[in-house]
Amino acid sequence: MTNHSPDEAQIDRMFAALADPTRRAVVKRLVRGPASVTELAGDHPIALPSFLQHVRQLEAAGLIRTEKQGRVRRCTLEAPALLAVERWIIERRQEWEARLNRLGTYLDQLEIPDA
Repeated sequence: MTNHSPDEAQIDRMFAALADPTRRAVVKRLVRGPASVTELAGDHPIALPSFLQHVRQLEAAGLIRTEKQGRVRRCTLEAPALLAVERWIIERRQEWEARLNRLGTYLDQLEIPDA
């Protein structure tokens, strides 16, 4: 992951990857530190080839990095990618808070006749 902000397509890939509970569990586990694919797969009741598809999707989204060390493939969390997702969510929240504040100000300014 580079230092610049991801584009909308990259954000879409990140959210698509995080939409799956297995992939979220992998990200959650990798917060504690790197792990081999075999270690990560051991926590899930699916075949290794199916689990590898999850790993590939997380890697394609830029959320994790994998590298081969001998016969072992190690996975590492790409923390800047998670920060980009968090930043995107915060920006949307701030936009909505500003809209709701403007609506509240407008409603406060309306003169409502007594019933």
